[in-house]
Amino acid sequence: MQHRTLLLIAVVMLIILPVAVIASGRLASTVRALAAEAQRVQGFDFSGSSPKDSMIIEFDALAGAFESMKGSLASKANALELAQSKLEKLVRLGIGLSAEKDSNTLMEKILMGAKDLTNADGGTLYIRTEDETLRFQILRNDTLKVAVGGASGDLPEIPAVPLRDAAGKPNHNNVVSYCVNTEKTVNIVDAYDSAQFDFSGTKVFDQRNGYRSQSFLTVPLKPRGGEVIGALQLINARVPGTGDIIPFDPDIQSFVEALAAQAATALYNRQLLDAQEELMDSMIKIIAGAIDAKSPYTGGHCERVPELALMLAEEAGKVSSGPLADFAFRTEEEWREFKIGAWLHDCGKVVTPEYVVDKATKLETIYNRIHEVRTRFEVLLRDAMIDYLRGLIAGQEDEPALRARLEERQAQLREDFAFLAECNVGGEFMAPDKVERLKQIGAQEWTRTLDDRLGLSHEELKRFPAEAPALPVQEKLLDDKPWHIIPRPPGGLERYKDLGFQTKIPEALYNFGEVYNLSVSRGTLSEEERFKINEHIMQTIAMLEGLPFPKHLKRVPEYAGTHHETMIGTGYPRKLDADSLSIPARIMAIADIFEALTASDRPYKKAKSLSESVKILSFFKKDKHIDGDLFDLFLTSGVYRTYAERFLLPEQMDEVDISKYITAPEAAPVG
Repeated sequence: MQHRTLLLIAVVMLIILPVAVIASGRLASTVRALAAEAQRVQGFDFSGSSPKDSMIIEFDALAGAFESMKGSLASKANALELAQSKLEKLVRLGIGLSAEKDSNTLMEKILMGAKDLTNADGGTLYIRTEDETLRFQILRNDTLKVAVGGASGDLPEIPAVPLRDAAGKPNHNNVVSYCVNTEKTVNIVDAYDSAQFDFSGTKVFDQRNGYRSQSFLTVPLKPRGGEVIGALQLINARVPGTGDIIPFDPDIQSFVEALAAQAATALYNRQLLDAQEELMDSMIKIIAGAIDAKSPYTGGHCERVPELALMLAEEAGKVSSGPLADFAFRTEEEWREFKIGAWLHDCGKVVTPEYVVDKATKLETIYNRIHEVRTRFEVLLRDAMIDYLRGLIAGQEDEPALRARLEERQAQLREDFAFLAECNVGGEFMAPDKVERLKQIGAQEWTRTLDDRLGLSHEELKRFPAEAPALPVQEKLLDDKPWHIIPRPPGGLERYKDLGFQTKIPEALYNFGEVYNLSVSRGTLSEEERFKINEHIMQTIAMLEGLPFPKHLKRVPEYAGTHHETMIGTGYPRKLDADSLSIPARIMAIADIFEALTASDRPYKKAKSLSESVKILSFFKKDKHIDGDLFDLFLTSGVYRTYAERFLLPEQMDEVDISKYITAPEAAPVG
């Protein structure tokens, strides 16, 4: 029994053990397969499949549940990946929008970014105007291959959408105006089935272009904390890969709204910056216009110089060889910086007295003091007549002798006054012999019988001596009196401290001495007045360098304040040389000089012809006061004539042989 029992057990064991091993192996393989699937799911790999048809009901249920879980996770992961992709796009768009400086390009990026996020076929961007309308700004459509507005072209004549109806109530008839008025996003499945909004214009557009506008997504552009500034409208969402038109997914809508919020802030900030720049430009032009308006003789100078400077700068930027090859303004900011510097090049003239700027004669201050001198000559002429009459009464000389002396005296006085009047007009050069004759004439005396202190202000009286001489008093016909000297106010030059100016500053503010002014050798300005004229550039530099210009405008003071420097360091106010003068600064010098040469509105000189002006400017090149290469370019590019045709009088226009002034290129070395 034992033996048989043991034998039976052994036989049973031999049968059961393999079966158990096989069964357990199958069970283990199911568990291992599930574990492997779990590992793949952990790595976000949903490509495998769960084991099927397990003998164990629980294992089979577990495998089914695992497969369902994996499918759900795969779907969620795909959705998450899609959301992450869109979020990354949204972040990149936000960064790009915040960095964009051009408004048109910014609006284009907004629309194209929204189209990309939603895979929309087309889109339109509207901007709110001050008169409460929505102005069409940019349109893109892939199917129709339409790209208008923005950075790609001019806007077509499309009527603006009013935000108010005729009664002044909010316009809810149009989907865009409704979106802006209510500040709500509007998602329309099919425009042709919509009864809430008027899509008649859309249907006409579709019929005309063979198009079908179906799904619409309209989102308000509202910066944080502000009012709606516009609207973004997307048309016809598409299935990726097929192009089939579908409604806009509500999940995508949230991304578009997020983009719209970022875009609105970026666009609002850009509009503020544009408005600030426009305001700044207007203020600059007002300052320049005010400077020109101070004098009827220099009107337009501050406007013409920038025009000429920009013309020459544009031509210089085209040069590809030689000393000018490396120069070019490559960004709008660089052009704007130069333009502002050009407009402000004479802003310091706001403190320059008008009578100094317009001084047409040597004795001119607020008025031409030659009238005072003429009155003294009138007194001497009458004194001569009185001496003649007294001689007749005394009877000590014959009448013919007395008349001859009278006529000789009157003729001499008239000749002397004519000479003084000629000296007063000024000219290119006054010879020393003329100065000597001037002093001899001025040394003649006349009798003053009235107090010359009556009617003076308390400031004028401060310059007179404490005690007045007894009347009548003999005075010189022309004199340099102590009260002709106007002292410089204490501390008047403090603002120039540490600015590196090398200009000689006269001791007195003004010297109105009659002999002193009539002896001016060239032109009409005394040393003090010449400094006052030159001081405008010092004022310009002091004013501009005291302003907190942003980084992209830091060179404005340089461009505005160096147009009176020369290539050899003989200019003012800092005596800079070629090594210290940039190409734009050299351009400004040529523009300022040529405008002054060709100007027809100066009281102290006649208008010069075009050829005369070019010839004189060539002397500046010869003396190395201006850049020779820029001067040659000024002629060869035709800038001089383009400017002349715009701003010179017809009688100033004549032919110019530029070959006489252009430097011939050096011959290449042989061998």
